[in-house]
Amino acid sequence: MNYQKGRHKKRVNSGKKGQNQQDFPRLFSSLSLNSLQLKANWFYLPLTFLLVLGLVGCGGKSPTTSQSDNADSSPKESNLTFFDVTLEQADEVGRPVWKVRSKKAIYTQEKQIGQAEKPVGELYQDGKPIYQIQAEKADIEQDGQKLFLKGKILATDPVNGIVLQGNELEWLPQEDLLIVRNQINGTHKQLKAVAQEARVKTREQRIEFSGGVIANSVDPQMQMRSENLTWRIKEEILTSDRPIQIDRYNNNKITDSGKGDAAEVNLKTKIATIKKNAQLNLVDPPTQIVSNSMTWDMNAETVKTNSPISVVQRAENVTVTANKGEMKIQQKIVNLTGNVTAIGQRRQSLKSNKLIWYLDKKLLEAQGNVIYRQIDPPINFTGETAVGNLQTEDIVVKSGTSGRRVVTEIIPQDAGIQN
Repeated sequence: MNYQKGRHKKRVNSGKKGQNQQDFPRLFSSLSLNSLQLKANWFYLPLTFLLVLGLVGCGGKSPTTSQSDNADSSPKESNLTFFDVTLEQADEVGRPVWKVRSKKAIYTQEKQIGQAEKPVGELYQDGKPIYQIQAEKADIEQDGQKLFLKGKILATDPVNGIVLQGNELEWLPQEDLLIVRNQINGTHKQLKAVAQEARVKTREQRIEFSGGVIANSVDPQMQMRSENLTWRIKEEILTSDRPIQIDRYNNNKITDSGKGDAAEVNLKTKIATIKKNAQLNLVDPPTQIVSNSMTWDMNAETVKTNSPISVVQRAENVTVTANKGEMKIQQKIVNLTGNVTAIGQRRQSLKSNKLIWYLDKKLLEAQGNVIYRQIDPPINFTGETAVGNLQTEDIVVKSGTSGRRVVTEIIPQDAGIQN
């Protein structure tokens, strides 16, 4: 304890002459301070005469209480009240784990729990402060395993500039785990998030948000919604292993929306990787891209996948599938490769090895083993290249440079009614 040398031996007279004398500092020490010093190194107080009187007045029983009264009364909790206190917990080598300052704190002997009002302090790791904290109330266990704060929590990471607000805070120093619960609001220059809980792995520099998570990033301007979102702070990466919705904005208006069963968003490179049932919807032109996995580069304005892909252009009612593909969002151009099949509203189709789709011009350029088929009239064209508008069925098939001629196949209609 941080007392002045020899002060703990001072004796104080409480009461009139003839009454029993009480050694108040020694009584205070025997009630709680020795045990606290052994287990938690809690209280660093300027022990003054007024403080001792306050402790006895708030927490001790009257020395003149009769023996019969003691026998009749049921066991009561012994509370000690401290004013202008600093509560500190140290690890096994003496480094601070937390420090909490409070105008008033109450210690209950039986429960070995201290309560501090309007606490302000710091959380430490390896002896260095990692979070500044404040709340309406703090519950502190004497064994030093846990610090629990309640009511209007404010936890600030001074190094990374992260501020977490909520209604409950739990610090588990042996697990390097800080938990903020109940209506979480997290802010950072790069990201703002709301959730029901935030679990901060302090040594790993990682925050896991859970429960109705809504996270908004500044650059790129986007919003992510999921039941679970993990932020790897130093890497500037957000990940989710749950279904997630990602909306990108321009001038506060949604331009693109992506979703999938899992995702990783790199805020530094502005690249989102959407996995498992990935889907991207563009506003202009109204286009949907579906694949098992896709990479969405918001800086380069591209979407790319090496998995089977389906692109749907709603305005034209045209669907194109392929083994893999890439879209240049700004230029509104789609490049598709491998087993490409484009199907129009009237079941007309164009197959090829490669296809370039100019969405603005409503133009298709097919190359390699081209087969164009239309239903009405029923006809097939086979060649090396094809250019045209699938929706209007205005397609020109060419032989290319291989010398292979275009083959036209007219499919006869069913025979008329027999006599």
